[in-house]
Amino acid sequence: MWIFGRKGASGFSYSSTAEDVTKGIDATGLTAIVTGASSGIGFETARVLALHGVHVVMAVRNIESGQKVKQNIVSEIPTAKVDVMELDLSSLASVRKFAAEFVASNLPLNILINNAGVMAPPFTLSKDKIELQFATNHLGHFLLTQLLLETMKRTSHEQNKEGRIVNVSSEAHRYNPIYAYGQSKLANILHAKELTKHFKENGVNLTANALHPGSIATNLLRYHNIINGVVEWVGKYFLKNIPQGAATTCYVALHPHVEGISGEYFMDSNIAQPNSYAKNADLAKELWDISMTMVAP
Repeated sequence: MWIFGRKGASGFSYSSTAEDVTKGIDATGLTAIVTGASSGIGFETARVLALHGVHVVMAVRNIESGQKVKQNIVSEIPTAKVDVMELDLSSLASVRKFAAEFVASNLPLNILINNAGVMAPPFTLSKDKIELQFATNHLGHFLLTQLLLETMKRTSHEQNKEGRIVNVSSEAHRYNPIYAYGQSKLANILHAKELTKHFKENGVNLTANALHPGSIATNLLRYHNIINGVVEWVGKYFLKNIPQGAATTCYVALHPHVEGISGEYFMDSNIAQPNSYAKNADLAKELWDISMTMVAP
């Protein structure tokens, strides 16, 4: 449909793919962590970053699945540098273990892509007795980011390059019907805003942004078979495919036009406006303080 091809200020649109928005970019020498990289837009993000020379660390719950995805990437891109590490974002202990192992590896870290998520499961508590969507989509990523910040600051200083944190949020942050999911996605935007405030106060060369990848038929809807079936049927005509769904993540992570931009919300590889709650500095600070308390050892 013509409206989906209309380009924004960035020169890209709803229809742009991850390869479109990164065309011509040489990211050799950069290292990125991508959570939830074994399927969906996480896999495509990892693949496209590797295609452009990024050393990609796939942070996944299932190592076996992650290794298969790695083999797929390396088969397509023989020069790809890809590692697979175990991470269950619903477990704060798993997040601490992953971060400790990554820091011990002495790898640099230029880009952190907080992509993994769970959507509208039956009401479930995490291992830490926290509602599963908030635990996975926000709190696990919040702790992961905190534990990797010093590595990102050091990398940025030593390489004299901007470090980027990318939170995959959703337009669901605007809506109430899927309460917990929408709240967790709002938290992703507020997290990026509060990180930005801290970076500016401390004068570090890091940015943090959030984004809506688009409406995509992925396994996020695995808990709702009927809805998933309808989405797959309708999606052939109206939803983004996986390469289009990964576009905004890859744009925010790699594109030079995003340099120096922080605390923003992106959609279709362009800056967009989130709802009023997502712009509330007091709410961002309150969420930060609550999150710090919840992840305290």
